Amino acid sequence: MTSSELQQRAERIKLLLMDCDGVLTDGRIWLFENGEEQKGFHTRDGLGIDLWHRAGLSSGIISGRESSAVERRARALGMTYIWLGRADKEQVFAETLSRARVTNEEVAYIGDDLNDIPQMLRSGLGVAVADASLETRLHAHYVTNLAGGSGAVREVIELILKAQGRWSDLIRVYLREPAANI
Repeated sequence: MTSSELQQRAERIKLLLMDCDGVLTDGRIWLFENGEEQKGFHTRDGLGIDLWHRAGLSSGIISGRESSAVERRARALGMTYIWLGRADKEQVFAETLSRARVTNEEVAYIGDDLNDIPQMLRSGLGVAVADASLETRLHAHYVTNLAGGSGAVREVIELILKAQGRWSDLIRVYLREPAANI
């Protein structure tokens, strides 16, 4: 895909959907003897999602696993669509687009494994993280430079917001010149 085609796809995006394990996390799940699990999330992905929402855009997670850690993180980030423990990702994907009132061309989906390919193929911008399975990468419109759980979601958000001409305005607050020392 040419950079011009990628730009055109990114310009149309209004909804960002993603898998969680292997996308927002590195895919590892720490299971404790008491039944609890722990996952690690990258803070740059979190700030990216915050900027995404400040741009007036919506986001969500579609995961086949139930996880209180993922639910807490998604709610803390202000995600609108949180689907956990949903084996039929294709049905949930279609339902989410209907609820969000967006077309397939207006959604970006980020995945890392085989069960994400159908959603990627139905999306205006199907994205695979750098360490996704080979088949997933081969079916993506864009493959990130960063691995899942290492800022890949932020990379996608920057790509889309820059294509839409929104990035500079959103980060302006962080680029103020420091006060002169007197």
